Amino acid sequence: MTTGFYTDERCFWHGGGNYAGMLPVGGWVQPMATGGLPESPESRRRLKNLAEATGLLGQLQTSSAAPADREALLRVHPAEYLDAFKAASDAGGGELGLRTPFGPGGYEIAALSAGMASEALRAVASGAQDKAYALCRPPGHHCLPDWPNGFCLLANIAIGIRALQAEGLTRRVAVLDWDVHHGNGTEAIFYEDPEVLTVSIHQERNYPLDTGDFADRGRGAGEGANLNIPLPPGCGHAAYLRAMERLVLPQIRAFAPDLIVIACGFDAGANDPLGRMLCTAETFAEMTRSVMALADEVCGGRLAMVHEGGYSETYVPFCGHAVLQVLSGSGTEAPDPFAKTFAQRQPSEGFDAYVFGLIEEMAEAL
Repeated sequence: MTTGFYTDERCFWHGGGNYAGMLPVGGWVQPMATGGLPESPESRRRLKNLAEATGLLGQLQTSSAAPADREALLRVHPAEYLDAFKAASDAGGGELGLRTPFGPGGYEIAALSAGMASEALRAVASGAQDKAYALCRPPGHHCLPDWPNGFCLLANIAIGIRALQAEGLTRRVAVLDWDVHHGNGTEAIFYEDPEVLTVSIHQERNYPLDTGDFADRGRGAGEGANLNIPLPPGCGHAAYLRAMERLVLPQIRAFAPDLIVIACGFDAGANDPLGRMLCTAETFAEMTRSVMALADEVCGGRLAMVHEGGYSETYVPFCGHAVLQVLSGSGTEAPDPFAKTFAQRQPSEGFDAYVFGLIEEMAEAL
């Protein structure tokens, strides 16, 4: 099985503005010694480094990709936004939306990130690779067509899907987003599109605060082609696997896509600073296994993964390695050093039973 891994050092050089965590510096918000947003390059760089150190990286087809060109970007983003982004980037950087600062060359780096996502999808859809993973930065799932949001400057996955559709490589695509935050940008772009199923499992009312409701099922021709699975804070391994079994997999199976894309955030991990969930590396590995099995069943195994969030520099590498190991069918392991601790921090049986009830209510309502 050939598995592509798309990465580029230039994406790690994306820089932001003067923030202290999630807050702009100013007033009573003191600058930090380390500075910047939680969305830093280190979690991704350490994932790549861990895969290289274990030897897993050598088993993957590793490459970069060409940046997404203007024609590709225009299929999702209006010219006015792209022009404003490019002008600010050329002038030294700035911020056009909410929590999306960028420095000089930010436009080119974001286009490169979108290009890597597009190439990962293209390689799988065309049969050039069996599976693919794009280590994108900046991420993309919060970006609206004309308003960057939540660290996301271009809608990476949407740009890739529209490129494949324009090239005639695919028609129906299912996007599963298991980032701890709602994939509001991807949802908005495809909300009226019956050819793209968008599914988001996320911590309810985390980010954005005003999106991600279960009742939001799509609009017009896209009615029924959107599914939000908001879970209460504190959910862990058992709840995520139950949500996959009862909600995610049946919806994707019924949709019968040509290609499955996973928006792969690791911020539902048990020690992530921007989430309050209790998933483990094994949770992400098990979810990957289940989607791979479904892909074999419904779309000839065509599955691509695009990196989104995940802000624990110590844990993202082990979660990502576990996913890449499963995705590639490798026997090369990086044992989770947090496994014993996080197993003891899993929710009580009573809490899991409560969440299972919520999941059943959602399943019955579909």
